[in-house]
Amino acid sequence: MIFDSPAVERLIEAFRRLPGVGKRSAERLTMHVLTAPPEEAQALSEALADARTRIRTCSTCCNLTETDPCRQCTDPRRDHTTLCVVERPSGAMIIEKGGAYSGLYHVLHGVLNPLEGIGPSELRMDRLMKRLDCGGIREVIIATNATAEGEATALYLSRQIGKLGIRVTRIAHGVPMGGGLEFADDATVSRAIQGRTPL
Repeated sequence: MIFDSPAVERLIEAFRRLPGVGKRSAERLTMHVLTAPPEEAQALSEALADARTRIRTCSTCCNLTETDPCRQCTDPRRDHTTLCVVERPSGAMIIEKGGAYSGLYHVLHGVLNPLEGIGPSELRMDRLMKRLDCGGIREVIIATNATAEGEATALYLSRQIGKLGIRVTRIAHGVPMGGGLEFADDATVSRAIQGRTPL
């Protein structure tokens, strides 16, 4: 799709920078915004500006929040002895939706990646270690993704946390519910076998 408007092209490029949005999707989103009623486009613009103004990171867990500390960190009903470490705020959101976890979180905002110059000091690991030094945490669940960088981050954290005498566990990875073995790749099947649990 070719437009004779730098403003339209700039909007398409802005949408393309969003995760999971390709060229065609960016063009469709642009056309929707430009052909929708003006109040709909204005509402989108205001919602973006409002979120960017109000949302910040929690000084305790580094998750996104409007209040500091966030509601999860201050909720007395949560298990304050268990801490789940995730790569990004979206990881905490997905785990919360699952409904099986009621502990606290710590968001790293990335993973170790020496090729891109991302080491422990570029992540929120110093805050994590300070939280653990304060005592009270008995288990840290590492929930980084099953990528090379996620695994390296999990290994690094397990070594650092292990020195404190805190139990370190890793989330299970394997064949998804409703998925068949014939559709899983070799690495997923291998991880599922290694992470098997008793019945």
